Amino acid sequence: MKTNGTLVRTAAGVLGGMLLLGAAGAAVADELGDDDVQVSVDIEALPPVGALTMSVAANATGLTEVDSTDPELREFTGLLPTVTVSDDREEVPSDLSWYITGQSSSFSAPGVPEIGPEHLGWVPRLLTVDDGQVAEGPEVGTVFDEGPNNVGLAGEELLSLALDSGQARAVGTWNANADLYLKTPRDVAPGSYSATLTLTLWEDAQ
Repeated sequence: MKTNGTLVRTAAGVLGGMLLLGAAGAAVADELGDDDVQVSVDIEALPPVGALTMSVAANATGLTEVDSTDPELREFTGLLPTVTVSDDREEVPSDLSWYITGQSSSFSAPGVPEIGPEHLGWVPRLLTVDDGQVAEGPEVGTVFDEGPNNVGLAGEELLSLALDSGQARAVGTWNANADLYLKTPRDVAPGSYSATLTLTLWEDAQ
């Protein structure tokens, strides 16, 4: 049985023989085969620094009845909680704009017919004073109002808009809200009604 010392001495002898052959003449090594090993790595993109975000000051608001100027209608008013858009990105791609839309569901109460979202209107208000980079959306009337925009909040309606995200980013934070008003027929069924008003922040290429 060969000891470790014997194995070392044997390896050294073989290596010496190879060195002697190399000194006497060029030794030829036969290539007996090869295999390729593919080396792969997934390099993820670095996360963007900062973000464009939206927050709402509260998740609920109420409407209270006010005197109606139309004897056939009842009117209820309230205030949309303050909506804040913040942009703390270090870089903003060019030709982008952001905007906020609002859309309401129907008002429902147990055991009574629903009140459709076309009965709810709003008057957007931009609370942050700037140099014109962000604008408030137009008033949206109810189906009982006159005018070209009397469709209520049945579809996505504009609350505020920045035509150039990059230029608006210089201010960094924007606040907006809206006066809400609900109009119903005089004989609307009494009840504790509720609806969901969905606010969405979008950013699009121009």
